[in-house]
Amino acid sequence: MEKATFGAGCFWGVEAAFRKVEGVVSTSVGYMGGHFPNPCYLDVLSRITGHAEVVQVEYDPQYVSYDDLLAVFWDIHDPTTLNRQGPDRGEQYRSVIFFHNAQQEETAKQSKAKLQASGKFDKDIVTEIVQKSDYFLATEEHQQYFDKKRLNKQGSR
Repeated sequence: MEKATFGAGCFWGVEAAFRKVEGVVSTSVGYMGGHFPNPCYLDVLSRITGHAEVVQVEYDPQYVSYDDLLAVFWDIHDPTTLNRQGPDRGEQYRSVIFFHNAQQEETAKQSKAKLQASGKFDKDIVTEIVQKSDYFLATEEHQQYFDKKRLNKQGSR
């Protein structure tokens, strides 16, 4: 198994997208890339920590490649908006790829360059590509948030 970590806006929707990918074994949401020790959700929302909301993906490279995960990442958000996705604003919602090894770094850089050259976007891609740092797991209420919300709605009928 290998790990990949992505920030593409609010982590709830990002996690839901990656959970649908065949070959993804598990996902979790949390925070990475900041300077504040052991942040909680409210710390990150207050914009004092420097962390991004991220999804950490554990995947089986025999079934899904890192390139495939990058394709999902590029497809589920706008990589041309700085510190913003839709109505969500702030550095915690930035577009960022946290690489876990040199091969992921090179693959991510090539993928970004190829997408920029494709002309799909009329603005520059602002996605950061940086080495992973300490990962702080969000609380249980944030894990698989959309799945839990859907189950609660079905259970209340």
